[in-house]
Amino acid sequence: ALLHYQRALGIEERVLGEEHSSTATSYNNVGSMFYSLGKYDEALVHHNKALAIRLYVFGEEHPDTAASYNNIGAVYNQQGAFEEALEHY
Repeated sequence: ALLHYQRALGIEERVLGEEHSSTATSYNNVGSMFYSLGKYDEALVHHNKALAIRLYVFGEEHPDTAASYNNIGAVYNQQGAFEEALEHY
């Protein structure tokens, strides 16, 4: 699954650009796969990229932006970084 998500991300970056909501979704999907694999640093990189795009495209008050904050919080929670998790949740 990770390989296919990464392929989709590459295509979306080339075709749609790095500041498109679909590209953010692919960053999110790759981040979720890294989370599932226990590769939390990689998960954070991808979830933070998704968040940055979503903030740019949608702004602070959008459900997709909130989902990115939640995903970052989940990674920090899993790492035992509870203050950071709470800040993002």
